[in-house]
Amino acid sequence: MNTISKEDAIKGAFYGAIVGDALCLGSHYEYDAQKIYKAYGDKPIEKFMSPGEMMGGQTHGIGWGERNYHPGKKAGGTTDYGDYNILVLEHLAQIAEPARAFEVSAILPHWMNRFENNWGSWICTMTKETYGQVKQNVPVQHLGGISNAMAIRHVAGYAYYDSEEEIADLARKTMFTHKSEEALSGGEFFARVTHRVINGEHPRDAIENVAVSMSGFIQGKVAQAIAKVKEVEDENSALSKEKFADDLAITSMARLWDIGRSEPIRVGKASPTEGTLPASVYLILKYVDDENGLNKAIQANAMVGGDNASRSIAIGMVLGAYKGISAINKEWLEGLEQYEYCENLLNKLPLLKS
Repeated sequence: MNTISKEDAIKGAFYGAIVGDALCLGSHYEYDAQKIYKAYGDKPIEKFMSPGEMMGGQTHGIGWGERNYHPGKKAGGTTDYGDYNILVLEHLAQIAEPARAFEVSAILPHWMNRFENNWGSWICTMTKETYGQVKQNVPVQHLGGISNAMAIRHVAGYAYYDSEEEIADLARKTMFTHKSEEALSGGEFFARVTHRVINGEHPRDAIENVAVSMSGFIQGKVAQAIAKVKEVEDENSALSKEKFADDLAITSMARLWDIGRSEPIRVGKASPTEGTLPASVYLILKYVDDENGLNKAIQANAMVGGDNASRSIAIGMVLGAYKGISAINKEWLEGLEQYEYCENLLNKLPLLKS
């Protein structure tokens, strides 16, 4: 049973996600966990890094080449995943009263303006495709591409909507650049889990209870993650003895993905929901009962690399909802470039408004 206040849980969810994302800025799209570890002084990340910092200013996004994926960002900033969550926060703060159903059409002008004038992060293929569709006046219900990458953007919604169904609806609608049911259901899964954690459920119970109410795809991925946690916690297993156990666990849950550009990679470290979902559940469950589990989980996630920013939103919001904002490393929280900005906006939302 979660004993922290609902307000603490809501803010914990938001900042757990944003801090987790900011920790990934330096290593986002670097697929070599051992390279990250060596670059950071043979120890887990301790502070925010600028894109590619300590790694020559670039990361090895296999299939997309070695480059700086977030050229407009510096340490304490967010990747595109964090940017999208802050964008949704901005929109909800503009329509703070009364709480009403979220409409994609209402956020599009704000999204277009930010996209055209002040983005600074990696622009995913689906964002580019949807932008083109809006320019061509494609109806809202037909927007998006077929990507199965999980892009959770709704975390500010816990301060705006009080029901699980509204949150699930928000999770799907804020992923308007995606049409894939795998991606949409992945976002909905973590939306429902986080809502239940905010309202008192233990993350483990919430994960299992939500999974059984969803598709076989979700159930299978959650079962895969639970089994992998048991394996890594078994002191007799080979995995438990590995130095890079989390990296091996996450890659072992995924198939090889030959994306046709260079060498194949394992989906577990890339963007597709079939990898990001079980990888996120694995890290949540592995660290959930640790006293400092929130910070350890988002730290471990950053060190694995790949599309760690995608996983960071899910991990940070679930464990942040469970542990509360006070559990977040204070230096990390206050080191966020947009901490005060987000605080001012969050405090305008109905469930946090004093």
